[in-house]
Amino acid sequence: MANHASALKRALQNEKRNARNRAYRTRVRSVVKQVRQAIATGDAEAAQAALKQAVPVIDKAAGKGVYHKKNASRQVSRLSRQVFAL
Repeated sequence: MANHASALKRALQNEKRNARNRAYRTRVRSVVKQVRQAIATGDAEAAQAALKQAVPVIDKAAGKGVYHKKNASRQVSRLSRQVFAL
């Protein structure tokens, strides 16, 4: 464990950030899964609604630095291409 006050503080900050980032990643995975399930069922309206909910969540995670901006853009692009193909 850390021996200096600054190292202790840094360790606590890292734990908090880790928990926050994990929550964002989990949320992104959940909304992407909802879109993919709607695509799999072939329901275009449900897929479009799920995509409309997913895009801001993915963009927010990218803005927070949880995902790289290009990774988020690629995810949105691929999901929207699949939804509009229905």
